[in-house]
Amino acid sequence: MASGYNGEVNFALRQFRREDFETLWRIDQECFAPGLAYSRMELAAYIRLRGSFTVVAEPKSIVESRAQILGFIVAQANRRGIGHILTIDVPAANRRLGVGSKLLANAEERLRMAPCHLVVLETAVDNATALAFYKRHGYSVVKTIPRYYANGVDAFVLEKELGSNSTGEEK
Repeated sequence: MASGYNGEVNFALRQFRREDFETLWRIDQECFAPGLAYSRMELAAYIRLRGSFTVVAEPKSIVESRAQILGFIVAQANRRGIGHILTIDVPAANRRLGVGSKLLANAEERLRMAPCHLVVLETAVDNATALAFYKRHGYSVVKTIPRYYANGVDAFVLEKELGSNSTGEEK
């Protein structure tokens, strides 16, 4: 059970299923502004990338559900031992419940087992909430990419070294 400012919700993580796609795309549209949100084709391509996986958070009990899916993450492990968080989406109504943290921890553990020694991600320079979230989880800004997003916004590239143990602690 996770608790936060929005109350308590009992949720579990599971693998993406094909029938989840439209819901995930709608969540992405809700979470990100035009120019940052993925098109259907982009999101589908990222979900299908070689080495990628998609994890979905959902309520354990339908009675607790405000939405069928509480959030999701898409990540990829490459052959060089570098993981990439492609997107993590949690609608505003489901934030501060631990959903994003649990999704991120799960993805990091899967990447560690891949085995990846490093994980990278990008976030818009004006997304202070995301930046604070990632910094709380041990990520550091390593560079800025000018005009990274379709709407012209720059992106911060963040990274985190992954330890080799299964506790989630860094070396």
